[in-house]
Amino acid sequence: MKFQFAHNNFNVLDLEKSLAFYREALGLREVRRREAADGSFVLVFLGDGETSHQLELTWMKERRDPYNLGDNEFHLAFRVDDYDAAHALHEKMGCICFENKAMGIYFICDPDDYWIEIIPQKR
Repeated sequence: MKFQFAHNNFNVLDLEKSLAFYREALGLREVRRREAADGSFVLVFLGDGETSHQLELTWMKERRDPYNLGDNEFHLAFRVDDYDAAHALHEKMGCICFENKAMGIYFICDPDDYWIEIIPQKR
């Protein structure tokens, strides 16, 4: 028996805002979309164009309250080939939420406060 990663899911309140954030901050693009026949939800799968792993954004029509992300401290991590340029972009966007200069990493948060770790390509 063999398991392979397929995707991660983040539930979002404003799908268009989240799509714009992931496009600008990480260069992710929509790979596919599934909409419920009754319009109650939309699933959008984003890809990086390099790997097969995807991020699924789920938008629920009736949801109005922010999601409780708890204290898990879960996150996604992305490697970047130009760490300094990425840091400058994220600083300009105002989305850096934590930085550990000693480790050479930082985190950005998306519109729903999910954390994303940014790691230099070579460590």
